[in-house]
Amino acid sequence: MNYKARIACASVLSASVFAAPVAFAQGSPDRDQAGPYIKGSYGGYKAHGGEFDDSNDLYGAGLGYQFNEFFALEANYVDFGNFGEDDTKAKLKGGALVAIGRLPVTDSFGVYAKAGAFAAALDVDAFDEDETYDDVSPVIGAGVDFRITERLTTFLEYNRYNVDIDEDDFNGQLNNDGPDFDTAQVGLKFQF
Repeated sequence: MNYKARIACASVLSASVFAAPVAFAQGSPDRDQAGPYIKGSYGGYKAHGGEFDDSNDLYGAGLGYQFNEFFALEANYVDFGNFGEDDTKAKLKGGALVAIGRLPVTDSFGVYAKAGAFAAALDVDAFDEDETYDDVSPVIGAGVDFRITERLTTFLEYNRYNVDIDEDDFNGQLNNDGPDFDTAQVGLKFQF
């Protein structure tokens, strides 16, 4: 296959991938935009700005209420599991309360942003010292969603969390007051 044929084939394939959700949306049945929902997600995260520089898995679950196609309130739980390196290990989990603003692009596809508060429980074992931090800090995020059926929606989202650590702890060996966590998650949402 020559170079021009490869470009043409790649263009047709790309157009098909991006056009499929729009075509599906045109034929999908309408649904009530308001109501309660539950969701679950799986993803990964990267810790920045603290002593932790590690990739790991995270799990999330949530429940919320969709007031209309533009606005929802949601409470969720996120478990970051264990992470860290040789002298610095930690475990993070917590709950968030967020407001979600959504912009529908088609009947089935939309983009959204969210902001709220994250109540974290961070257990840190570093430099022969153990500390537990209970902290409330901001969380922000953005994502895209696609309705698969009348009640089931899939989503992909990015969130940023921050957890404060007292830099006076751990014999002064920490270089700042806490890590930021960048997360990417994929999940499913079921609306009742």
